[in-house]
Amino acid sequence: MNYDVIVIGGGPAGMTAALYTLRADKTVLILEKEGFGGQIATSPRLENYPTIESISGSEWSDKLFEQITNLGAAFELEDVQQVTKEGDTFKVVTDYNEYEAKAVIIANGVKPRKMGLPNEDDLVGKGISYCAVCDGPFYKGKEIYLVGDANTALQYALLLAGYCPKVHMLTLFDKLFGDQILIDRVLQTENIDIRHNLLLKKLNGVDQLESAEFEDTMSHEKVVYKTDNLFIAIGQVPQNEFLSNLLELDHGFIVTNEVMETNVPGLFAAGDTRKKENKQVITACSDGATAAMSAVKYINSNNL
Repeated sequence: MNYDVIVIGGGPAGMTAALYTLRADKTVLILEKEGFGGQIATSPRLENYPTIESISGSEWSDKLFEQITNLGAAFELEDVQQVTKEGDTFKVVTDYNEYEAKAVIIANGVKPRKMGLPNEDDLVGKGISYCAVCDGPFYKGKEIYLVGDANTALQYALLLAGYCPKVHMLTLFDKLFGDQILIDRVLQTENIDIRHNLLLKKLNGVDQLESAEFEDTMSHEKVVYKTDNLFIAIGQVPQNEFLSNLLELDHGFIVTNEVMETNVPGLFAAGDTRKKENKQVITACSDGATAAMSAVKYINSNNL
């Protein structure tokens, strides 16, 4: 199956890349391994996108998905395992199929960063969660424990505070990081209790989380919270291991120039997957549009 452009990733960057590529009269296939919308689809509110005062992340994602499918975007829920280039043709291998394209745009985003504790993976879904939107309702009416101090953690704290009597926000440092408007809201929310300088050291429980052990980084004392829930929101990591033999990476993030070109001609990257300073929905969309225009220019200028 041949396409002009294959976009790997169905978040804001990937779908915007598809939008601009389709409007340039090119055929597009989007490959997404989980669900369209990316991280923003799990956000309760998107409030910093121009012309939209407030909208849920899922609604915003659905609108963009409908827009690109109406323009003719093809899409498959498949996991990309390999990308190679032979001559002027890219071959993209997934867990189900093989595809060919004249240009490829990597927009696969990032995944939640884990603490790396011994039984962390065993307790996922048994008290440990990385998504308050997904799992928060299961703990309605209960006290909630949340690890993190930046935008994702701030948003989760506000969401959980809406239907939980107390949210204990446990941070590694002595301050909060993120958008000031979110910090102000958290500080003004009475049922959010913030405790600083705590490092998560151990998770206790076998079939269910029973408690979480922290170290006070100032006094070095052990602090134990008996809880059956712990939401972890400590950042994200890229998913570019399958590209390590092809692309230049910096700590796992794809290195590009300002027009989203990588070190491989015809291969572009957009959004949080690339090395960049600011990671917002609007910057992901900007990256996607730029990558698409660069891909179209590459195809046209090389008469592909």
